[in-house]
This record gives sequence, structure tokens and C-alpha cells, in this order.
Amino acid sequence: MSVAAPAAPTAASARRDVWRRFRRNHLGMVGAVIVLLLIVMAVFAPQLAPHDPADQNLRARRTPPNAEYLLGADEFGRDILSRIIYGTRASLTVALASVALGLTLGSFLGALAGYLGGWVDSLVMRTMDLFLAFPYLLLAIIIVSALGPGILNTIVAIAVWTIPAFARVARSAVLQLKERDFVTAAISLGAKEARILGVHLLPNFAATLVVYASLYLAYAILMESALSFLGLGVQPPTASWAGMIASGRNYVTSAPHIATIPGIAIAIAVLGFNLLGDGLRDALDPRSAKS
Repeated sequence: MSVAAPAAPTAASARRDVWRRFRRNHLGMVGAVIVLLLIVMAVFAPQLAPHDPADQNLRARRTPPNAEYLLGADEFGRDILSRIIYGTRASLTVALASVALGLTLGSFLGALAGYLGGWVDSLVMRTMDLFLAFPYLLLAIIIVSALGPGILNTIVAIAVWTIPAFARVARSAVLQLKERDFVTAAISLGAKEARILGVHLLPNFAATLVVYASLYLAYAILMESALSFLGLGVQPPTASWAGMIASGRNYVTSAPHIATIPGIAIAIAVLGFNLLGDGLRDALDPRSAKS
């Protein structure tokens, strides 16, 4: 009597396994909830903010938290809660756009270098080494100083900083995979390089890129905060967490809530993305699956 071989796992079952492992990671779920709340705040900022973030009430300057201003008012009498909510838009926009740009360019360059090898590999990776030779904040400051302050140039500066990391990850993965049998079979069947990279290789290391991207979102928020604090990132009157800290640092002793509350917001956002990235790493790693 023959016994039927077990069916190969489908894509749907694989996704269910990933979700099951991720759901068991309590810290990862906490990070997912924090990130989801940040996204909701950014998308529905006009509906959630109790006041216009630019409205000034000079009679309420440096007012501590009360019934009207739940998180207090800043040095111009603007509602801090409303500016925190709107500041989520700026931070997430810069973080998501810069990491997406760095992920796209870095993965393409790294995969190309790993697959083609030779002088292409040397040229791409030596260029990446050149960027890595600069301290990351100094590199971002140089780029923004050359291009000028603003959201778009901040996105470019942070993206340039993330490209080498994604390039190294993609190159390492392609070097390990390109000698596998399924790649050899695709080559023997006449598949083009673009198809081999996009269809056969990329899906096999996309999970790793997702994990790195989620972790680098936290670093991107910190980088945007540093540039905005120095006056090189998001420019007034756009609400920015780091801009609020910079304007409130002169009132640390008399009105500490002006600077400390935005600082707490940055810390929570960074913590959320770090926890989410750690949870995704554990869930997407097949070795974490229980037999």
C-alpha cells in the first residue's frame, strides 16, 4: 500500500505560518500596534488634532497640560498635541520615502553586483565602501547642506545613507543563491538576467530586505530628527517633532513639556519600528518555526 507524499506548502499556508509566529511574539505585536497608531495619526491628522497646529494663542504661551491643551502649549501658544499629531506626518513621510528609495536603489545595485561579478561588482561595492567611510550623520549633513534644507532633500540624504546597507544585503544573498540548481535551470532554459534577478532570486531574499527596511525606518526617524533639530530638515511652519524640541530647548527649566513631549514621541516611534523589525525577523526566519 503506497502512502501519498505530503503536499508542498502553499504560499497561503506559508503566510499563515509567518503570521502565527509573529502573533506569538508579544513585543513584535506591541511594535505593530505602535506603528499602526502612528500611521492612523498621520493619515487622519485633521480629524484627530483638536486644534490647528499653526494657530497661536499668545495668552496660553508655555501653558502646562490642562483641559484645553491636553499636552500643553508651546512658546507661541500652539497646541502641542496637535503639533505632535501633524508631526507624525512629516516623520513618517521622510522615513518611508527615504527607506523605500534606498531599498530600491540599494537592492538593485547589490543584486546586479552579486550576479554579474567582475568589474561591476568591484565598482559598485567600492562605491558603497566610499559612502560607508563617512560618519552617517556627517554624510547626511553634507548632502543637505549642498542641496538645501527641506523635506525632499532630507529624503535624498537619508536614502543615500541607506543604499550601502541594502546593497550589501542584496549582494550577499545573490552570491549565495546564484549557484543554486533553480538558477542554473533558468539559465539553461534561456532566461534573461532581468528575469532571473526579478523572478527567481529576489523572492528568495525579499523577506530579509523587509526586515532590514523595518529596522532602518527607526534609524531614518532618528536621522530626520537630527537634521530637523539642526535646522536642515523639515522647515517651519511645518510641524516637526525635532523642530519642536529645538524651539523648546530654551524653556527646559520653565516649561519642560515643550521639549520633552516631542522627545517622548520620537522615542516611542523608534521603539515601535525596532520592535516590529525584531518581530518580523523572528517570524520570517524559518528556523524559528516549531516542528
